[in-house]
Amino acid sequence: MSVSTIQTIPLPYLRRRPVRLVLYFLLGLTFVAMLAWRFVPVYMDPTFENAIVHKRAVVGMTKEQVLRSWGSPYQIDVTYTDSGVRRELWIFEDWISNATVKHRYLFFEENLLVAGWY
Repeated sequence: MSVSTIQTIPLPYLRRRPVRLVLYFLLGLTFVAMLAWRFVPVYMDPTFENAIVHKRAVVGMTKEQVLRSWGSPYQIDVTYTDSGVRRELWIFEDWISNATVKHRYLFFEENLLVAGWY
């Protein structure tokens, strides 16, 4: 078999260098956006006034801001970690009817809202 008779097989589309570079760039940009998304509400409204007006709870709020937004909770459970960090679980009850109750849960660490489930 001579060199002139060997045919080169074209690379599949996704293995071509320009296509790979564009895909890597888009994946990297998506990753950076996912990391930055957590801090967007804090930088857009550092006092959380818009969230309070719309009766929402946003990660990073203090207990006082949540009280202004949602009112007082039905129950508060306090625990401490091994390192001494104070954790609070606030439970809110919303009565939909006489037999139906909707619960909302907020988790605080050292006076800041870190998570919620509702």
